[in-house]
Amino acid sequence: MSRPVSSPQSARLVSRGRARRPRQPRGTVRRLRHWIWPAVLGLTAGGLLVGAPAGADSDRSGLPEAIDAVLGDPRMEGGVASVVVADAASGDVLYQHRSSGRLMPASNTKLLTSAAAMELLGPDHRFTTDVLSDGKRQGSVLRGDLYLRGTGDPTTLAKDYDQLAAKIADSGVRKVSGRLVADDTRFDAKRIGDYWSGDDESAYYAAQISALSVAPDTDYDTGTVIVEVAPGAKAGDKPRVTVTPKTDYVDIDLRATTVAEGGTDAITVERQHGKNTITVSGTVPVGGDTTKEWATVWEPTGYAAAVFRDALAAHGVKVSGPTRTGVATPKGARQLASHDSMPLKELMVPFMKLSNNMHAESLTKAMGYKATGRPGSWDDGIAAIGGYLKTADVDPGKIRQVDGSGLSRKDNVAAEQYIKLLRSVKGEPWFADWYASLPVACAPGKFAGGTLRTRMCGTPAALNVHAKTGTLTGASALSGYVKDKDGRELVFSIILNNYMPASVKALEDAIVVTLASSTADKAVPVRPRSTRGADGDGGELECSWRKPVRC
Repeated sequence: MSRPVSSPQSARLVSRGRARRPRQPRGTVRRLRHWIWPAVLGLTAGGLLVGAPAGADSDRSGLPEAIDAVLGDPRMEGGVASVVVADAASGDVLYQHRSSGRLMPASNTKLLTSAAAMELLGPDHRFTTDVLSDGKRQGSVLRGDLYLRGTGDPTTLAKDYDQLAAKIADSGVRKVSGRLVADDTRFDAKRIGDYWSGDDESAYYAAQISALSVAPDTDYDTGTVIVEVAPGAKAGDKPRVTVTPKTDYVDIDLRATTVAEGGTDAITVERQHGKNTITVSGTVPVGGDTTKEWATVWEPTGYAAAVFRDALAAHGVKVSGPTRTGVATPKGARQLASHDSMPLKELMVPFMKLSNNMHAESLTKAMGYKATGRPGSWDDGIAAIGGYLKTADVDPGKIRQVDGSGLSRKDNVAAEQYIKLLRSVKGEPWFADWYASLPVACAPGKFAGGTLRTRMCGTPAALNVHAKTGTLTGASALSGYVKDKDGRELVFSIILNNYMPASVKALEDAIVVTLASSTADKAVPVRPRSTRGADGDGGELECSWRKPVRC
């Protein structure tokens, strides 16, 4: 989900604004002549206008003109694009526009990260969370410290920590005389990526990265809590607030008010900078719906330790000492309990379908650790990704990647590099699992269609396109696979930057539906639909940004 549009704390809430406003990269775009659309057009259920074949005017030689026309839409006035379409088998380029132009790819960055992870970590890689001790047992007392050691699992739930605690209790331990030590030293202590926007600090898609964390539900937004705000019984009452998972690691500063039935429903949830206090403000009407928001926590290692300590207490295990974080487990400590994550090939589904930024960053640091043996860092992880990309025909010297997710506005990639990657990975033994993790146009369900599940419906692209979306303010991208009307597989990469103020998702869709509607001999131009619902900046948001309703 790199966000902000090519893309929550135990007791605190965060406002879920989608669009950031950092400065835009410079760029120019050549003026494109507008396509003279065929006289006969049909409106599809997906809102795209499809031109009927018109003899010589719509043969394959018309494909460049058709795509140029889409890029010449007024929504791209003053913007810049890098677009390439090629035959997946032969590599023959069917269309290119500024193919080597490096632009912000937003969440298309995850294509690089995910492919490298499948190769370098392997499809069967699992993250392990262990409980260990170097102390001695005396009856039901464990004399010494209890260590909770993480390796970067971005999918660990509160129930997983509960199961670890149950194993400790089942072994007969009722008291730990020492401290609870949270060992997050598998990764370095740098929590946020380079050039992540400060105003995204409490947003669920920009959680801090640690080798130990907690996800509140099976969307696996690790490092967040879910805050739900329900109206009180009558006007003037304080709303009812619940936090998932239940924890005292965050505090709620409740400033919101219940108003009369039919009143304004406007609740804001935001975590205070550098703290674990979530402020809930605004109004909710009597009888109104419950507001559900995700908010990040400050220092996820402490969050994981707090959830685990609570679980131990619930199973009758008392830890006498305080919690300490950031300390390595001593060599020779014996394992008392362990939890393994799902294998990477399964983790790829929530990661890519929902465009989960935190999964990308955890995988990046895990690759850095595996490559060097040092605590996983962004620098080492990006270097490892670059090493893989060389083997995939991608030139890391011609791209700039600074994080795993694409949340940074310093990431720069050209469309031609994605085309090389999309063709290269087809020969990998893990390709089927990787391909299955890509969002699918108009496929129902968040773990099938993902961030494309509401797009291109009622067109030849529906259930045909497998591609990665990407969204930041002023940056949008779509890269992947589509079969044309003849069944020939094409690869495409569309990166659009510096447009304003409307969304350009419709332009991406028009290009891809054009490909799906055409044959090798005849291009069928598709006119972009007008922009429908928009966010506060006038641009549509992809599904991964529309929490809690991931469309």
